[in-house]
Formats: sequence, structure tokens, C-alpha cells
Amino acid sequence: MLHRKTVSFLLIGSSLFYLTGCSPEKEPIPENGYYHSNVYFGKNFSANYQQGIADGCTTAKGEYTKLHTLFNNDKDYNDGWFLGRNRCRDQLVIDEKKEGK
Repeated sequence: MLHRKTVSFLLIGSSLFYLTGCSPEKEPIPENGYYHSNVYFGKNFSANYQQGIADGCTTAKGEYTKLHTLFNNDKDYNDGWFLGRNRCRDQLVIDEKKEGK
């Protein structure tokens, strides 16, 4: 009889553990990482990588921004620029007033 209670307790306990793991909570916000335009990019980026992310993100939103010397000569800036452009692509805003001029 004790064995059935133990098995039942384990089944109920593991079910509750499983269900709480699937709760619709928001993803935790990592600390000490690099954010730009409300997008989390990660941790441990050099200054040039961060500048590349910012410029690539600005470009993705419709205002072309690139430091060509760094883009051509610094892998961190180049990689950051492409990462920023790709991650911010959905933030493009088209101003219809300017389009209609």
C-alpha cells in the first residue's frame, strides 16, 4: 500500500513540475548585455562590434549608416553591422507622407 502512495506522489509531483515549466511567462531579461532599439544582442561585444550593431540597426530602419573604413577593415564592426541590420529589419518604418511628395 505504501508503494502505491509513493508512486502516486511521484506522478503528481512530476506532472506539476512539468506543467510549471511550460507556463507562459516572459523570457527573463539578461543583465549586463548589449541592447539597441529594444533588441537584446548578447554579451561581451567590443566597442566596434556594438557600433556596428547600432549602425546596422539604423540602416535596417531606413537611414543608411555605415563607417566604411571600419566596415572594410574591422571584422567586429562588419559582423556587428550585419547582425544589427538583420535583427532590426522588422523595425523599418515607411513614412507615407514623404513617399507622396
